[in-house]
Amino acid sequence: MSRLVKWLAGGLALVLLLAVIGGVGALVTINHYGKELPDYSQLAEYDPATVTRVHAGDGRLLAEYAIEKRVFVPIESIPGRVIDAFLSAEDKTFYDHPGVDFTGIARAAVTNLKNLGQDRRPVGASTITQQVAKNFLLSNEVSIERKLKEAILAFRIERAFSKDRILELYLNEIYLGFGSYGVAAAALNYFNKSLDELTLAEAAYLAALPKAPNNYHPIRRREEAIARRDWVIGRMLEDGRIARAQAEEAWVEELTISKRDPAQVTRADYFAEEVRRELMKLYGETKLYEGGLSVRTTIDPHLQDIAEQALRDGLEAYDRRHGWRGPIAGIDVSAGDWAERLAALEIESLREYWRRAVVLEVGAETATIGLDDGSQGQIPMIFLTWARPWLEGEKVGAQPSKPGDVLSVGDVIAVEPIAENDDGEPYPEGTYALQQIPKINGAIVAMDPHTGRVLAMSGGWSYAESEFNRATQAARQPGSAFKPFVYLTALDSGFTPNTLILDAPFVIDQGEGLGKWKPHNYARRFYGPTPMRVGIEKSRNLMTVRLAQAVGMEKISDTAERFGIVDHMPEVLSMALGAGETTLMRLTNGYAMLVNGGKKIEPALIDRVQDKHGRTVFRNDERDCPRCRVEAWEDQEVPRLPDTRPQIVAPTTAYQVVSMLQGVIERGTGRRIAELGRPLAGKTGTTNESQDTWFMGFSPDLVAGVFVGFDEPKPLGNRETGSSVAAPIFKAFMAEALKDEPLVPFRIPPGLKLMRVDLDSGRLAQPGDDHVILEAFKPGSDPNSGRGRVIDGGYTPDGGGGLGPDAQSGGSPSGLY
Repeated sequence: MSRLVKWLAGGLALVLLLAVIGGVGALVTINHYGKELPDYSQLAEYDPATVTRVHAGDGRLLAEYAIEKRVFVPIESIPGRVIDAFLSAEDKTFYDHPGVDFTGIARAAVTNLKNLGQDRRPVGASTITQQVAKNFLLSNEVSIERKLKEAILAFRIERAFSKDRILELYLNEIYLGFGSYGVAAAALNYFNKSLDELTLAEAAYLAALPKAPNNYHPIRRREEAIARRDWVIGRMLEDGRIARAQAEEAWVEELTISKRDPAQVTRADYFAEEVRRELMKLYGETKLYEGGLSVRTTIDPHLQDIAEQALRDGLEAYDRRHGWRGPIAGIDVSAGDWAERLAALEIESLREYWRRAVVLEVGAETATIGLDDGSQGQIPMIFLTWARPWLEGEKVGAQPSKPGDVLSVGDVIAVEPIAENDDGEPYPEGTYALQQIPKINGAIVAMDPHTGRVLAMSGGWSYAESEFNRATQAARQPGSAFKPFVYLTALDSGFTPNTLILDAPFVIDQGEGLGKWKPHNYARRFYGPTPMRVGIEKSRNLMTVRLAQAVGMEKISDTAERFGIVDHMPEVLSMALGAGETTLMRLTNGYAMLVNGGKKIEPALIDRVQDKHGRTVFRNDERDCPRCRVEAWEDQEVPRLPDTRPQIVAPTTAYQVVSMLQGVIERGTGRRIAELGRPLAGKTGTTNESQDTWFMGFSPDLVAGVFVGFDEPKPLGNRETGSSVAAPIFKAFMAEALKDEPLVPFRIPPGLKLMRVDLDSGRLAQPGDDHVILEAFKPGSDPNSGRGRVIDGGYTPDGGGGLGPDAQSGGSPSGLY
């Protein structure tokens, strides 16, 4: 008996000794690894990087900017089925353990012992708290040391934070594949749903992903993905979180990945990039990519689609007029592996509905082509007749008569599928048309002239091919598109729309060694004394130069700067013909201030910005409206916002220019646009040698500008002008943009007198006159005063410049070239 007692005492002593040693060891270990652990208190101020979303004016998603695509959702807003799925999959005793699950550790140890020598990754027993410690404070290193640090931090985190807070951190931070950080982003990226819309099976699939998202990819590893999802559903059933019927229903549900509904998103790549740059200036890179901003922009997706289509069609139409430049590349098709060779070629981006193809056979009436998916098709000769050979100087050769005149076997080309002809008659399946990526480029901008809100913008034929935005970044000469601001300055200086200006040769000495400047009209003809209105309608250069000399270039330069077209315009006469440089955006904004009655506006891309908490941190319209918020509508008077726009020119003067620009479309260089039968006004612009072509125009409530030219300036070719290149794009845009809008006339400000005037002479209309128009005159102006004198400066027998004896006003340029 005594011996037994001694054995028991010895055993107890040994157990106590081992316990003491273990406790001391544990204290030493905790002390050793716990000294330099990260400060877990930072979790109390957790501010995760969340995605910035940019929306169109109608709410559709335009762009997302993020380092980690995450949408933070507080724990109280996360549905119970999502929480239950993650708890069953990752940590079923989460709400019971102190941060470390000792039972789970023992179970994992037994499993790892069984797997010894089987080259399997060790099974872990990390709790959700431990994963928070690892994800936020430690690395992903696989080691005993890291696991010890993880456990120590888990105990500390559990003492400092509530279970709900720890779970909130976990569900918003964890990476779940598909570029998704957090459960809310994953629900959108995998299923295009918010968290509360997820089915039980979908929630279970998300809960299956934390360990290894790529191993359960829903497309590449579909069987593994479904098996893992079903395992999670089984765990939920086993844990009592769902009923048998729910589990069986979830098990048979298809795993279907859903992309975002096209109706929820829109594309405007050039516009979105411009918005991104503006946000960078306002908030910096960190706030943009991690701050979770919600940005509402000005863009109208309907108008954007119309603008992009009109620009692309116009650029392609010009490109076709100037011939076929040949295939994109060439490959050997004799070996039979042409599909692989074609697919491997790195070709500049084509439009969405164009495809790459290789010519396999050239027949008498058709060319047989192979597509990059291995299929074949035909190009009938009717779709090759446009492809006259391109010649130097944007000229073209003879029209082809057979496919062999255009294509050869092995040519790599762009093609477009064609289903039916213009009469709706179907073509045989596999019919394609030859296409060509334009070398020419351009831009289009549409704005609300009353607010400056940019409603549509495209900076080129393809953003994928070139990110250079020709609407905002290309500084080009506007040519005659600048002339309205010369005439505006003259009208503001006392001239009238029927003032006579001499249309005759103009020569002026530019100074020693610079020679004489001799501008000329496009038609190289002279028309004698002509009313000012006709000068702008027909875009007469010589009349514009004489008018600029009479008004004074210092005044015109001031007008250009007030309208935001040029910052510091040299006071030289050539600037009156658009020799200065500006951007399409700035010029479009200038035209907007003509039609809005001379009110100062600035182009706006962003309406409002909210931070991640919903607070408005930027608003473009800063006007206060205390009466706009009401608890109930009781037919009270509609609130009126104050008009705070500065008046930069008299409304009467602005309307006189609008009326003259309306004449440009009705009778002048933009008369093809009159076919639309709408109140429209505008001006063509063409620079020397047709290197830059423009059309700037507007309706009473929509202004649009178009620029077309080569990125490296060179002539567009014989007889190519703003009216043949840019105006058709404007016309196509306005035709669709205004199709369902009511006919609204241009608004006439009070104070003007509308009088019948003979268009050709500028005098008051007489019985029997054929060309009679209504002309707008300011109060106190005599309609006959503009005809009593003729502006005829700029030509003297010795080649010098000067004002004739009947000049209406003085002023001369300070320097010329």
